[in-house]
Amino acid sequence: MINSKKKISGGQAAVRALKREKTKHVFGLIGSATMEMFDALYHEKSIKFIGVRDERTGTHMADGYARASNKHGVIIAGQNGPGATNLVTGVAQAKAAFSPVVAIAGSYSTKDKMEDAFQGLDQQSLFAPITKKTWTVKNSKIVPKVIGDAFDLSMKPRRGPVCINLPRNILAEKNTYNINLNKPSFSSESNLKGNKERINKATKLLLKSKNPTIIVGAGIKYNSKYREVIKLAELLNVPIVTAAGHGDAIPFNHKLNAGQMGPRGNPVASRLVKEADIILAIGTRLGFNSTFYSYENINKKAKIIQIELEKKMIGKYFPVSIGIHADAATATVQLYKEIKKEKIKLDVKKWTDLYFKERKEFLNNRENENLGKNFPIQPKGLFKQLRKVLPKNSAITLDAGTLCLQATDALEYYDPPSLFTPLDFGLVGFSFACGLGVKVAKPKKTVVSLMGDGGFGMTISELSTAVEYGINTTTIVMNNQSWGAEKAYQKDFFGKRYLGADITSPSFDKVAVLYGAKGFKVKKVSEINEAVRAAIKSNKPAVIDVDVDPKALYSFRRDSFQHRIKK
Repeated sequence: MINSKKKISGGQAAVRALKREKTKHVFGLIGSATMEMFDALYHEKSIKFIGVRDERTGTHMADGYARASNKHGVIIAGQNGPGATNLVTGVAQAKAAFSPVVAIAGSYSTKDKMEDAFQGLDQQSLFAPITKKTWTVKNSKIVPKVIGDAFDLSMKPRRGPVCINLPRNILAEKNTYNINLNKPSFSSESNLKGNKERINKATKLLLKSKNPTIIVGAGIKYNSKYREVIKLAELLNVPIVTAAGHGDAIPFNHKLNAGQMGPRGNPVASRLVKEADIILAIGTRLGFNSTFYSYENINKKAKIIQIELEKKMIGKYFPVSIGIHADAATATVQLYKEIKKEKIKLDVKKWTDLYFKERKEFLNNRENENLGKNFPIQPKGLFKQLRKVLPKNSAITLDAGTLCLQATDALEYYDPPSLFTPLDFGLVGFSFACGLGVKVAKPKKTVVSLMGDGGFGMTISELSTAVEYGINTTTIVMNNQSWGAEKAYQKDFFGKRYLGADITSPSFDKVAVLYGAKGFKVKKVSEINEAVRAAIKSNKPAVIDVDVDPKALYSFRRDSFQHRIKK
């Protein structure tokens, strides 16, 4: 307990509150509104401050850190007004990913009227729609309590970002505080059990199934409790499908792992979900990226058993036969025990053997597919080389866009959590900064960030951050000289009337060197492996600029342009 008989500033109290929450890293960009906090961080040696070049990308770092560590990610926008508005995209992204980001923004003095204040802005209204809750603190005595409440709420189901606006005079004002450094305000995990009656009903339903499929999502992925799902799947001899963007929820090399489902997944996993009679959805909303909310991607006749920690998500997108409000891993263990008690063997051999056959053929065909010549590089050719060269402990971050969407199920993930994507927010410019946050959280992992040339151009300034703090990730820029997804839509649906689709960029490998990082240029398939190995071994932030065939474009959101398809 710190009982400060000596008065300290609100900024010092805020940093002590961060220390109470066991915060190890803070990302931020300094500004005059929160100088009291930054000065306190200077003196607090247990918290490492990482200065970023932009509040948006700093928030992506905090997001990646939060998802990789299964803890909070903290970002401070030191300036009110524009500093705060720069947070918005990153905070909205964190909300779409249910990521426990704690955003702290400076604010104008409570003594000023907003319309008269320098960089005055209604930040309370700005952040309220994109956070679980937003606070604007008007009493310096409650600063530690608000920070504690924010940390607690961000970790409660369903997790998500919060924002605290701290006016400059509140941070400057001095008071005495009682802050117990040994008592964090949050609990990191839930062990909520499923209702016994519902577990029993689910057991009986599963044991009648002929074509069952398990779908797993983030509820299993982020706490790495995949072993519970594997035990259940092996007991039932049932294939596992992963939600789109969560292909790392189950290690790639497990024989029952079919990979990611839906329009952005693979045909084997997608068929299983389209033909299953019983679907056991564990820790997944069955959300947009996996299903497009359409029965074209999930069997309308299937009976769905959904295990979800957030009660309102049960049956939100598809009607369920049995909803189990519980922690995903905990309820999976309950199901396993009940099914084992029954000593009934499912008659699923034909169903599962067909899956084994299809999965083997799919993977063999993927490896043996004619991927074109050495030049120009086809996306599938790049992914094939990455499957060979990347260490199995790699964490991979992706952007949105046509090339990254193709990469999602084309790469292999062995060490959950190890795949980090924008998910339903579909954000371009996320991957590189997210990778920096993942590397800070997991310094022993090889972190590889894939993105297009457009997305990397948005965020290249964070190379300064990577070099300054020794955050050694490898970024692979898939350079097709275009906004690829949009150009694909113009090609397929708008008569090749290209406007704003083609872009020019400097040689990213040379720019990387100017920043003090390592740079590599790849123009041929045969050069990929050597460049990736050298980048990983360089012990520096590295950028590999890969020339990808500009004509290798693919329209993923064909559903959005149905009205333009000639029938």
